[in-house]
Amino acid sequence: MSYRIGQGIDFHQLAEGRELWLGGILVPHSKGAVGHSDADVLLHAICDAMLGALCLGDIGKHFPDTDASLEGIDSKIILHRCYELVQQQGYKIVNIDSTLLLQAPKILPFVPQMQEAIAGVLGIPVSDISIKATTTERLSFIGREEGVVATANVLLQQV
Repeated sequence: MSYRIGQGIDFHQLAEGRELWLGGILVPHSKGAVGHSDADVLLHAICDAMLGALCLGDIGKHFPDTDASLEGIDSKIILHRCYELVQQQGYKIVNIDSTLLLQAPKILPFVPQMQEAIAGVLGIPVSDISIKATTTERLSFIGREEGVVATANVLLQQV
């Protein structure tokens, strides 16, 4: 059996009057992420990790922000399509380990819903999806609540 591991990272600016989509769910907050899609940094990082594991490029290659038809697209659709590319290569997800970096809001209460949303899109058990969160102790653009970052590692197994 062949295994492949991929790493993904995504950054988005935060702004007043925007919705904050994280892990496929709407998280109540005064600021939301700015982007061409719904700007879900967690799902974008997971997509890049999957694609990177198989040398398939990144989500910008497959879902360019210059494509007007993708404006405002639900990142769960992007996640599903990326996983289809992985499956077409003969692989499946073993597990996902991810981290959100943001000062606010606190994420822990939302983690189970995020895991359910991701598991539903990918058709994998919730127990294979780790979502952690940390602040930067008010340091940097993250600490000033100007942006949000997500990282993800994905292990794939050839089927």
